[in-house]
Amino acid sequence: MDNEPGRCRRTDGKKWRCSKNVANPGQKYCHNHMHRGRHRPRNHAPPSTTTTHHAAKKDNIDDFSDAHEHIAMVEAQSWTTRRGSNPRLEPNNDQVLDIPVTPTAEIRQQQYAPLISPTFVTAAIIASWYLSNIGVLLLNKYLLSFYGYRYPIFLTMLHMISCAAYSLLAIKWLELVPFQQIHSRKQFFKILGLSVIFCFSVVCGNTSLRYLPVSFNQAIGATTPFFTAIFAFVITCKKESAEVYLALVPVVLGIVLASNSEPLFHLFGFLICVGSTAGRALKSVVQGLLLTSEAEKLHSMNLLLYMAPMAAMILLPFTLYIEGNVFALTIEKAREDGFMVFLLIANATIAYLVNLTNFLVTKHTSALTLQVLGNAKAAVAAVVSVLIFRNPVTVMGMTGFGVTVMGVVLYSEAKKRSKGTTH
Repeated sequence: MDNEPGRCRRTDGKKWRCSKNVANPGQKYCHNHMHRGRHRPRNHAPPSTTTTHHAAKKDNIDDFSDAHEHIAMVEAQSWTTRRGSNPRLEPNNDQVLDIPVTPTAEIRQQQYAPLISPTFVTAAIIASWYLSNIGVLLLNKYLLSFYGYRYPIFLTMLHMISCAAYSLLAIKWLELVPFQQIHSRKQFFKILGLSVIFCFSVVCGNTSLRYLPVSFNQAIGATTPFFTAIFAFVITCKKESAEVYLALVPVVLGIVLASNSEPLFHLFGFLICVGSTAGRALKSVVQGLLLTSEAEKLHSMNLLLYMAPMAAMILLPFTLYIEGNVFALTIEKAREDGFMVFLLIANATIAYLVNLTNFLVTKHTSALTLQVLGNAKAAVAAVVSVLIFRNPVTVMGMTGFGVTVMGVVLYSEAKKRSKGTTH
């Protein structure tokens, strides 16, 4: 019940109430509040940002409602209805999705295996190594002793020119190994010194073939470990174990036996063959001593690329002074017999193949395998030369050669055990 019936009834819903009287008897509000809530004319202004925001929010709500209704409708569909809407999943469709099975490791190896097995490649390289090493010996012997071409220095110079040309081709064009440059004058003179030793060794070896049979030449060449141990001790003061030095005794003893019983023994040929063997040993020791730093070390193919032209330049004045006008004599012989041109080209090519196959054998096997093959190569070359050239041999000579080869094998095993103990 209203305690003040004549007072305006406009309130804020709490404690406040309008203090004015009603406008007319029988009404509830005063003049100020009697028109509140009725439609009044408004000015048409552009919608405010707040109004636009509320309108967009309402649209989003409507869109969300529509999406919710769509999802509900899709979920209401049965699995069969949705499966039938995809033609790939129809039961009557003839198309079959064939997913290949992942191949196993064995199947992949069979699919991507090379046409030529690695074992066959290694065997072919070893056979090429034997053929090139024995072939160059036999061709040198044939040219210098039987064919009548008695110019070992010029023949060695042809070998060096061939090695330089083929090395350039193999490294620059075929890219068998990365090309390495000489970085300093000091490194250049070190390689030059090795080239001098290399020249001496190869020239002495080729010259000895004029006077000695190949079998005896190889027997002397098998004593390289003996000279290597001597030079290593003299130059670097490197001492080996007692077992290693004892293994060198049969190496020397075998050569003594073979020399005393050699029917075609020639003192000058023997001395220069020993010089050639000592030169090979000296080159290996000096090479390990000079090219020690990582910046100066060269791959064997790159070292041959630089040593071969240097050796050819070193040999040129010697061949002109000792062997006379060898160029004119060679051209004259080539005009008389064209087969000599083939022999010289083949000989020079095989001389390079010796170095190439040395690298390939080491790459596909190991340096130890190359050393073992070298021990057997001397015996094989001796047997082949006897069969081809029919040079006389004695039982004592064959025994001495066998003792030398066995000594080399014992030396290799002793060195290997000595390195294993050191490490």
